Amino acid sequence: MRTTRVLTAGGPVHLAHTLAPLRRGPADPCHQIDGDGAHWRGSRMPAGPVTYRLTQTAPHIVTADAWGPGAAEFLDRLDSMFCLDENVDDFVPIHPTIAAAHQRHPGLRMLRTGRVFEALVPAILEQKVTIVSSHAAWRTLVHRFGDPAPGPAPEGMRVPPDAATWARIPSWSYHRANVGPQRWQTIVRAARVADSLERTAGLPPAEAARKLRTLPGIGEWTAAETAQRAFGDADALSVGDFHLASVVGWTLLGRDIDDTEMVEFLEPVRPHRYRTIRLLEISGQARKPRFGPRAPITDHSRR
Repeated sequence: MRTTRVLTAGGPVHLAHTLAPLRRGPADPCHQIDGDGAHWRGSRMPAGPVTYRLTQTAPHIVTADAWGPGAAEFLDRLDSMFCLDENVDDFVPIHPTIAAAHQRHPGLRMLRTGRVFEALVPAILEQKVTIVSSHAAWRTLVHRFGDPAPGPAPEGMRVPPDAATWARIPSWSYHRANVGPQRWQTIVRAARVADSLERTAGLPPAEAARKLRTLPGIGEWTAAETAQRAFGDADALSVGDFHLASVVGWTLLGRDIDDTEMVEFLEPVRPHRYRTIRLLEISGQARKPRFGPRAPITDHSRR
């Protein structure tokens, strides 16, 4: 049975820009965009699986349709998911490119799904590998071990596995998905304490990220990537990203910089460092010169 809610915000909400971080590649089995621009997603709420469909019906209006045991719970959290309570009055862009993007895209919102483990697993899969490889691993594992999305979802759409299933996936299945031992062991450790991880969603973002980092295999980058999606943390800077510092440097300073210099450069916009990165990404001006061939994809499945 379908349940519907119309969300009317006090200001604009740009649906596509806001939801973009949730999609793990164009073939993500948990997140699809149909020909009408509607975003379909399969997720797991505490009450159970849910398929939801989000459409933009006006600059400040989002219509949500949901199916499955978790539908009512998802719709109740919709305001929180789109961070309608956030305050950007103290955000002062530090560069004309960011200022222009902030002016052109007032509908960019942070995301607060509250689904911590669901955001953590794909972040772990993305550790120290190419995005192509991590997205392929996510597709392979979700297709095999996830569940069909409830309701009239697009063909092939899935709900990601629950924590117990992630913990039971045999090592050879991770291996065939090209996931090395360090990453799959981190996923299994996280799955075994998934309930306590979910409770971090109720903490201040900085404290929640600190608790995530106490789990072996979860560092600053992985915690930030999770916080950006689950906690609505506008300051969660992905320090340690292979490309990010260079993109920030070349786009905003005209030269290459490292993580240390990026952190120093972005310090004046705290607590909006991640918001600054998202505005840079959607500005259409983000760039990084190529000085050599692309990094090779390490194939763990052949080892």
